[in-house]
Amino acid sequence: MPQPLDAAAVRRWCALGRESLRAHCARMDAINVFPVADGDTGTNLCLTFEAATEAVPATEAPPAAGDEEHGGRMLRAMAHAALLGARGNSGTILAEYLRGMARGRTEGGGLAAVLRGAARAAHAAVAHPVEGTMLTVAAAAADAAEAGGDPAAAANEALSATPGQLAALARAGVVDAGALGLTALLGALWAALGEQAPPPPGPSASSSETSESSGVSESSVPAAPCGPSRGEPAPSRSEFEVMYLLEADDPGALDALRHRLDPLGDSLVIGGGEGLWSVHVHVADAGAAVEAGLAAGRPYRIRIAHLPVPPGAPRSDRAAGPAPGTAPARRAVVAVVPGEGLAALCRDAGASALPAPEAAHEEALLAAVRATGAGEVALLPNGGGLHTVAARAADAARTEGIRCAVIPTRAAVQGLAALAVHQPDRRFDEDVVTMTSAAGATRYGEVTLATRQAWTSAGVCQAGDVLGLVEGDVALIGGGTAQVAKDVLARMLAPGGELVTLVLGADAPRGLASELEAYVRAGHLAVDTVVYEGRQHDAPLLIGVE
Repeated sequence: MPQPLDAAAVRRWCALGRESLRAHCARMDAINVFPVADGDTGTNLCLTFEAATEAVPATEAPPAAGDEEHGGRMLRAMAHAALLGARGNSGTILAEYLRGMARGRTEGGGLAAVLRGAARAAHAAVAHPVEGTMLTVAAAAADAAEAGGDPAAAANEALSATPGQLAALARAGVVDAGALGLTALLGALWAALGEQAPPPPGPSASSSETSESSGVSESSVPAAPCGPSRGEPAPSRSEFEVMYLLEADDPGALDALRHRLDPLGDSLVIGGGEGLWSVHVHVADAGAAVEAGLAAGRPYRIRIAHLPVPPGAPRSDRAAGPAPGTAPARRAVVAVVPGEGLAALCRDAGASALPAPEAAHEEALLAAVRATGAGEVALLPNGGGLHTVAARAADAARTEGIRCAVIPTRAAVQGLAALAVHQPDRRFDEDVVTMTSAAGATRYGEVTLATRQAWTSAGVCQAGDVLGLVEGDVALIGGGTAQVAKDVLARMLAPGGELVTLVLGADAPRGLASELEAYVRAGHLAVDTVVYEGRQHDAPLLIGVE
């Protein structure tokens, strides 16, 4: 009988699982052909599991053996860390698998309940589950555990069968990379419980060796059919991998998000819970995938990456460039701005500026998009409260034949960062991806004045108090603008940075910019500072850190 899944076993699993994934990482990357042959499944699984294991500090004194309740808490911590650090399609599924394990352990179940909960959670997170993947291995291990058998051996058997379930694997003569990774983890878990784990298939340098070492001979690999096998999706036409964390409390919003993302592409996985979700999808239109998140809640840590396009594979119509012999569509940017100085900066950068009070109305945003006369428009809302109305305006513009994408800027400084990398001669989707990445890499802060007594995350403020905000939340309350600004800068620069942007409001104290520039120089020699006269009236100072 295996030992209980207590705290000591979880610790052993962290060490053994990390070692096993590292040993197979290069091989998993090499045989990664499904759902996209992007050669990073092993890397993504390793990084995701390592993020999970970091939630179990090695320096902490281990609790007494048999402390199964503490083992459940450790699994929950691992699941949360994996959610935050998930990489790629396989990493997102693994994070949800860990979450299912934690739920099964918390509910007092044994190993069979833990593995069944994990398999169900991973399966539910995938929009279109496919046999011959890590989901198949998860189900096989759970079945074996419920029957009193060896889940690691069952995982190995399921892994060996994957080429017969997916045409892409049969054509390449390999097992599924994600399934191999989960098999390695299950073998490590079985060993951590004190049982003899069958070794996963050894590393190989070629597809034929992979098949042989996996227990799949060349003769047992079925001939590749003319088209996809039953349950296998058609070849992807997606060009971008989009991932983000999403804060959303409304379950209905998550259902709506799935319905919006599903038609946009493939490899859709949404996992998480308790208001925090990890979203992964492969799409042709990266901007539309981000907009769907904006409609559902607050997306952040947005990551967009190009996917490899197989030779001869057609690109999607939305992602394709102009037809040969035709002029490219003229492109425009519409930026929402809180002050005339910022409006002038945006116009100098070639963008149309819309005052923030007007942008609260969908009709005004749509009119600004139309007024550009462009066939392609990037919309910068520059405020978290404007994302929903901006998404509606973009949807309305699309019905009129305008390609419109919302760049998820939550502050004017993020809009400036996006504008700085805007290139109208680049393909539209690439421009949207680049602008989105620049905005997401910019932390934003603000110094403003309280207009009334109120409760804040930093305590109770009184009318006239100076408030320092970081990423939209009140971080501190003070009495002087300069000191609060320095404290905000200290917090924003703590994780590092290369460029500080200061946008002075109409009511900024005289000499504030010079004082803050000196403060940055004194404490951060490698950080540059730029100052703009924004002349906004709602905040004496806006701050950006890139």
